[in-house]
Amino acid sequence: MSILKASKIKKTYGKKLFAQEVLKGIDLEVEAGEFVGIMGPSGSGKTTLLNVLCSIDRPTEGIVEINGQSLQKMKSKQLSAFRRTEMGFIFQDYNLLDTLTVKENILLPLSVGKTSKQEAESRCQQLATQLGIQELLKKYPNEISGGQKQRTAAARALIIHPSIVFADEPTGALDSKSASSLLENLSTLNKANHVTIMMVTHDPVAASYCSRVLFLKDGQIFTQVYKGDKTRTQFFQEIMNTQGVLGGDGYEA
Repeated sequence: MSILKASKIKKTYGKKLFAQEVLKGIDLEVEAGEFVGIMGPSGSGKTTLLNVLCSIDRPTEGIVEINGQSLQKMKSKQLSAFRRTEMGFIFQDYNLLDTLTVKENILLPLSVGKTSKQEAESRCQQLATQLGIQELLKKYPNEISGGQKQRTAAARALIIHPSIVFADEPTGALDSKSASSLLENLSTLNKANHVTIMMVTHDPVAASYCSRVLFLKDGQIFTQVYKGDKTRTQFFQEIMNTQGVLGGDGYEA
């Protein structure tokens, strides 16, 4: 079952002589429970694509559907409500509120809904346990590490039980140990809870945790690779080989 469908997605910035076409007619589908990576050289359009798919930006042309609902047909209030119930977001800079505890940050998305206090508490405890931050719930963001902040952000994204989670360079600000811990957690949640994830990354190690990786070049999907039955090491090597074909020296944050 497809969670996300994108048809003929184009994105152009500027007008007439100054127009720059960043996305050039992208078609893709994401199935429920997939962990999809988006990679490509700097300027290939990967972050623009993610922003269009998650409604942060609107396409110049084309349609994005999540759970059969067209984002382009929604009015602002309807789209905002849809985001709150169907989409989770994890960004490189965490976006935690310093005046709230870890627990309060995680529970924040449920504060505007009708989730009971008991249900909210249950979800928070379950996610905190799965992500290894149950002992940090009473702490504030300035009292925890970058990796712990990002796992808190992941819990906040997942607590609404979204149809899909969008992650933009979630390991970009983390050291290798913290990055590996976060990716292991996301991979486990993807498999155990059937959470659908789309992640932009420049890091082939991060991409090797995905079940499928899309490679963009010049605003189009150049190719895609599937993990299948490969080990993570084998998949990492395939990702590296594909980077080499595209021109690996352009892979930067």
